[in-house]
Amino acid sequence: MLGEIHLLAAVTVLGVLEQAYFFLQVIYARRAFGISPPKISGPPEFERIFRAQVNSSEYFPIFLALLWQAGLFFNQGLAAALGLLYLCSRYCYFKGYRTSSSERLAPIYFSAGVLWVLLTAAALGILNFFLFHYVGLDVLRLLTV
Repeated sequence: MLGEIHLLAAVTVLGVLEQAYFFLQVIYARRAFGISPPKISGPPEFERIFRAQVNSSEYFPIFLALLWQAGLFFNQGLAAALGLLYLCSRYCYFKGYRTSSSERLAPIYFSAGVLWVLLTAAALGILNFFLFHYVGLDVLRLLTV
C-alpha cells in the first residue's frame, strides 16, 4: 500500500512546508511593518504578503483533496507531477504578489488550470472505479490497450 501513495505523501509534505514558509513570511512582514495581530491592514507591501498567504491557505485543502483523489483513483505519478507544478506555481504566485498585485495573475491562472486537470483526473478515476465495481467495465484499461 505504501508504494502506491509515497509520491502523494511526499508532495503533501512539500505542500505543508510551503504553507509554513508562507506563514513565516507574514510573521516577518508583521515585524518589519510593525503590525500586531489581529490587525490585517497596513502598507500595501504588507497587505499583498498577507493576502497571498491567506489565498494560498484557502486553496490548500482543495489542492490536497484533488491530489489524493487523482493519485489514488487515476494515477499516482501524474497526480504527484501535477502537485509539484501546483506548488511551484503557488510559490511563483506568492513571490509575484509580494512584488505587485498584477504579477500574481499568470501564476494564479496556471495553478487554477492545474487544479482543473487534477479535478478531471480524479473524476475520471472515480467514475472508472464505479463502472468497474458495479458494471465490470474498466474504461481506463480499455483506453490504454
